[in-house]
Amino acid sequence: MGRDFEIEQELPVEATPEQIWDAIATGPGIDSWFMGRNEVTPGPGGAVSTVFGGYAPTLPITAWEPGRRLAYGEPPGPDGRFVAYEFLVEGRAGGSAVLRTVASGFLPGDDWADEFEAMGLGLGLFFRTLGEYLTWFRGRTARPVTVFGPPVADWPRAWAALHGALGLTGTPRPGDPVRLTVGGEPATGTVYHVSAQTLGVRTPDALLRFVRGFQGSMVAMHHLFTPTQTDPDAAWRSWLDATFAGDTA
Repeated sequence: MGRDFEIEQELPVEATPEQIWDAIATGPGIDSWFMGRNEVTPGPGGAVSTVFGGYAPTLPITAWEPGRRLAYGEPPGPDGRFVAYEFLVEGRAGGSAVLRTVASGFLPGDDWADEFEAMGLGLGLFFRTLGEYLTWFRGRTARPVTVFGPPVADWPRAWAALHGALGLTGTPRPGDPVRLTVGGEPATGTVYHVSAQTLGVRTPDALLRFVRGFQGSMVAMHHLFTPTQTDPDAAWRSWLDATFAGDTA
């Protein structure tokens, strides 16, 4: 068994088509809101490459219309699996625009439902992060941080531990204030996205994301616009280890 899927999202933003294009069609732009490290070979016949942990796809570009339309995706594998992405940009008066995205493809196997849920929740986080980037940090380039925490044995306890480490009480909601200390340096921020498997926080200098990893650990997938630690990866690894010390598998 398997499933064809298509996930559409729409986002009005106070950014020009040119600013949106820089965010979705350049390596530094994608580094600032998506995941891992990215490179773009521009133009028809080009490709978008991502390195995230052991995941390192190179997706051929299938449509390249600067300021209007970008599409790329992988060809179907032996089991039929593929994922394709399309971005449509519509300029509006006053320097604003509407960005539409479509993720489509096929998930093989009997366990497609779990993968589809995780994919949908992840795409929702990425798209919301793109909106935050275009609103608060557009034109700037982030240093991406990807750190995998220890294996989690009890996810409700793990989320409660994360919320406590962020100074959150009860069920988090967008707009809730956040307080945390990483590498001995305090920071404050605001929750901008919440789902069953993700949490996004905006600080004055960063977009912080926490994701339930498909391999069973909490993953920090951050974008630091003004890194303060000498080694932010090590600082966040230590923070995750300390936060989830009592919830490991």
